[in-house]
Amino acid sequence: MPPKKVLWPLVFGVLWYFFSFTTLFLNKFILSHRNLDPRLLAVSQMLITTVVGLVQIGLPALLVGAQASQRFSAKFVRNMAFVGFMRFTTVLLGLVSLKAVAASFVETVKSSAPLFTVAASWLMIGEKTGLLVNLSLIPIMTGLALCSANELSFNLIGFLAAFSNNIVDCVQNVFSKKLLSDDMSSVSANELQFYTSLSATVLQAPLWIIMEITLPSLADVPLLLVDGASFHLQSVTAYSLMSHISPVTHSVANTVKRGLLIWLSVMAFGNPVSFLSWVGTVLVIIGVFLYNEAIKIMRIRRKASYRHTASKMIAI
Repeated sequence: MPPKKVLWPLVFGVLWYFFSFTTLFLNKFILSHRNLDPRLLAVSQMLITTVVGLVQIGLPALLVGAQASQRFSAKFVRNMAFVGFMRFTTVLLGLVSLKAVAASFVETVKSSAPLFTVAASWLMIGEKTGLLVNLSLIPIMTGLALCSANELSFNLIGFLAAFSNNIVDCVQNVFSKKLLSDDMSSVSANELQFYTSLSATVLQAPLWIIMEITLPSLADVPLLLVDGASFHLQSVTAYSLMSHISPVTHSVANTVKRGLLIWLSVMAFGNPVSFLSWVGTVLVIIGVFLYNEAIKIMRIRRKASYRHTASKMIAI
């Protein structure tokens, strides 16, 4: 394989891992040590990524008059508002869980995403999974149960927030995948990120009035700006990596990232972790690896089945 085809995925992968950890670390520090409201942090993250996205891609898109009428159709606005609402909800739920429980536990719960992805894909787009995929979910569910039962910092609100975050995030990912693969919508990944961030910012505006969110102090503003920039770069590097590797490889890379974040968060924050919690974490990570392999096998079998069916049709 040519060096450039290896170099860019490696660069984007390292940057994605780096910004994922810095965002996690800054979020936990802001919530636990600066005692800021999770709603304020969620609002600032969406606002900053919208502004950066406007400079990066939104402004040129808005200046193209020929695309404006197509872009701002009622269906387009509705889709962007729906995904934007889910994006803000996942960010807010993730921050609430991070404030309530240990960062390592939050990352373990997030690692169980395949469990919710299978359910969301079946309910929303009718995608059925095979026996191997369903069997791979067993260690994920077992590991999550062990972690929850033996987590020393367990908090019901934190667990429910992390659990709900997974559900909404998986629905968002399935719906976003549907939009990106739909020829009628013709929206790119970068455009989807910008317009959903913009709609999330607009939709969350009432929170400032209804819930009376306190403005940050001047001392906290630089910290929020750095955190928002890190949050945006985490998303950008994830999209960039996705454009260079296959979805299965990206999913494996994400699993490795979760495992690394769990270990680094324990090292950085000094959270006490019981033996059974470690066992549960390992089970979740192994289960996700098995899930990725099962998905790969399922796709190979489906392609072989389609080719066999096509050859029979040609013979007829």
